[in-house]
Amino acid sequence: MPPVQRAITIGFLIFPGFPMSCLTSMIEPLRAANEIAGQRAFRWQILSEAGARVASSAEVVFDPDLSLADAREMEYLFLLSSPSASFTDRKSAEGQLRRLARHGTAVGGVSGGVFPLARMGLLDGHAVSVHWCYEAAFAQEFPGLQMRDEVIVFDHPRYTVSGAAAAFDLMLNFIEARLGADVATEVACWFQHPVVRGRGVRQKTPTFRRDSTADLLPLPVAKAVEILNRHVSDPIAVEDLAESVGVSPRQLERQFKKATGQSPSRYYRMLRMKAARQLVLYSKETMPRIAAAVGYETVAPLLRHYREEFGLNPAEDRDKINRFRVEDNRPLPSA
Repeated sequence: MPPVQRAITIGFLIFPGFPMSCLTSMIEPLRAANEIAGQRAFRWQILSEAGARVASSAEVVFDPDLSLADAREMEYLFLLSSPSASFTDRKSAEGQLRRLARHGTAVGGVSGGVFPLARMGLLDGHAVSVHWCYEAAFAQEFPGLQMRDEVIVFDHPRYTVSGAAAAFDLMLNFIEARLGADVATEVACWFQHPVVRGRGVRQKTPTFRRDSTADLLPLPVAKAVEILNRHVSDPIAVEDLAESVGVSPRQLERQFKKATGQSPSRYYRMLRMKAARQLVLYSKETMPRIAAAVGYETVAPLLRHYREEFGLNPAEDRDKINRFRVEDNRPLPSA
């Protein structure tokens, strides 16, 4: 293998409460690639806004290599955070990020890291990979941005990644581009990573309980699930759903229950409640606006269904997570 002339530098800007698994899933394959290739093809730097120590969502503390203001000449910079992350000195930090972007650094967000990127306008005009557990909150806060349910979205010069496994996949793609497919495959095998995914692969979502996340739903049920996901804010009747997938309501009920263990209407309510909970936990929207966002004309049925699904009402849920954040200065949990 010919020697690589210059190492590619990848920066990771971490915020309090960032998902640690995403960071390690990006650094470890790069480290392994260097070892396998016998050369320093990649180098990495961990940054924080001011260079201070940062605690992850798992409460493991990291000592960054440098502050954002000291960042220079890196090919890529990824933001890792929870959805609620913000800069202490927003004007200065955003200015530093824009400076790096102007000078050729490809900027990206991993998991909740797309939120601070979107808030500063660096995702305007770009397609965005948004983790399924943040979709409702992201769509509510950034209605003008194009969300995709793909695990990796590269819309030059922005990279967005849905979660830790997808972050690992992205690094494998970087390794293949830099060192070749043989090295990338060996890295994947080191970590028993079964499939190297690229762009265009859709996220797996927990539609029902199974031993696998594989796409094993019968076709009418799979189509019905896809339609229901598109109609969270504008409810669709089971009769219309059945007609859309080409079966009778009775057939759909029977096939849906056999495949998922629940009726289409029960699954649909659960789907809408999960979207409502995203907005409760990851936004500051009022209850009437949350109700409207998940297809309820009034708040009362939302409150009733929310309590049935989660065992407490939205206000209690929001208060609980806010208390969690205040204790030990912990941020919102992140994916």
